[in-house]
Amino acid sequence: MEKLQRLVPGYRSVGFMLVMGVTMGVVYFCLDHNNVIGFNLIGVANIADDYSFEGCDLFNGSWVYDNKSRPLYNEKECSFMADDYACHKFGRKDFEYQFWRWQPHGCDLPRFNGTALLEKLRDKRVVFVGDSVGKNHWVSLLCLIDSWIPDPSHKVAEWHGSLITFRASEFNASIDFYWEPLLVESNCDDPVHHRVHDRIMKIESIEKHAKQWIDADMLVFDSYTWWLVPNMTLLWGSFENPNRTLIESGRVRRYEMALKTWSNWLETHLNRTKTRMFFTSLSPDHKEYGDPMGETCYNKTEPIMEQGYWSKGTDNDLMRTAQSVVQDLEKKGLKIELLNITQLSQYRNDGHPTIYKRHWVPPTESELANPIANSDCIHWCLPGVPDVWNEILYTYIRYKV
Repeated sequence: MEKLQRLVPGYRSVGFMLVMGVTMGVVYFCLDHNNVIGFNLIGVANIADDYSFEGCDLFNGSWVYDNKSRPLYNEKECSFMADDYACHKFGRKDFEYQFWRWQPHGCDLPRFNGTALLEKLRDKRVVFVGDSVGKNHWVSLLCLIDSWIPDPSHKVAEWHGSLITFRASEFNASIDFYWEPLLVESNCDDPVHHRVHDRIMKIESIEKHAKQWIDADMLVFDSYTWWLVPNMTLLWGSFENPNRTLIESGRVRRYEMALKTWSNWLETHLNRTKTRMFFTSLSPDHKEYGDPMGETCYNKTEPIMEQGYWSKGTDNDLMRTAQSVVQDLEKKGLKIELLNITQLSQYRNDGHPTIYKRHWVPPTESELANPIANSDCIHWCLPGVPDVWNEILYTYIRYKV
C-alpha cells in the first residue's frame, strides 16, 4: 500500500476520484438495462442496426436455462395480462418455466428493445389475426413493450367486438388483435360465446372478417387449434338460408380449402407495396386426446431436451399444408414469412397453464379429480414461450422489414 501511495501520490485525492469517475461513467453508458453492450455474456446479442441474420436459422437451436436475463417482464406488472395466461395468479407455484431462453445454433437473437420496435412501427397498424393462441402471442407482445411506455396515458387497449385495439399514442402505432379462429366465417366467430359443439364454417366466405384488417401495414396470422376436432361441417350459402348446402370433409382437406380462400383474398385485395405478412406455424398441443396414459403437460417443470422431439398431438399434415400455401403466396410476389415456431415450442411441455388459469366455465367435480386429463396443454403461461416467438418477430421487423 505504501508503494502504491509513492507511485500514485494522492491516490485518494480528487485526481484519483476523477479517474474513477470517468471509468465508472464509461461502464455506465455501456450498460443497457441489465447487460453490458458489446459483451454477449448470456448469449443474447445487443446488436447494432446493421445486424443481419441471413444464413442463420432462428428456428433451429436449443433452450438454455437463464435466470439472469429472464423473464423479460413480470406477470403481475404487465398492464395487459389476460387471465388465460396468468398462471401464477391462478396458483402455479414453480417459476422455472420463465427462465428458459431460446438459443439458435450459430447465431444469437438480438435483445428485445421496445422503443426500437415502436419506432419501426411508428404511424403503422399491426394486426394479429387468429384464435386464442394468436391472442396469447399478441398479449405477450403487449407485455414485452409495456414497460417501455412508462406513461399509462400513452398506451390503451379497447375492445370493439372481435377487434381489440392497442394504441401507443406517442408513436401513433396500433397493435391489434382480431378474433378469427378459422380464418373464414363460422359459427365460432363470436369473441366471447364461441364454444359451440357442432362447428360450421362458410368455407368460401372471408370478406366479413378481412375488411377489418386488410388495411394493416403488418399482419400476423395463426390458425391451427380449432381444426383439431374430428368433425366439422362446411357450408355454402348463409347460416339463415334453409336451402343451404352442408357437407362434411376430412380435417386436412377442409384446412386446405379455408387457407385457399384466405390466400385468394390476399392475392386479390392486399396492397403489396404496403403490407408485410407473417404466418405463425402450428403451436404444438402437448396432450394426446383419448389416451389416458399418453403424454400430457400436467406437472412438467422443465423442457424436453431430446433434440428433434415431436409431440404426438401435433398434426404434421396440417403443418405441411400451411407451409405449402405460404410458399405459394411467396411465389406470387406477396411479402410473407413463415414464423416456424413449431419445433422450438415442441420442447416446452412445461410452459402450459395446465389447471392454473381462469376457468370461464367452472370445472366439474370429475374434472377437478382428474387434472391430468383436464389440463390446458394448448395455451402458454406468460412470461413464457410466446415471448420467444415475439423475439423472433422483433428480429424480422427491426432488421428485415
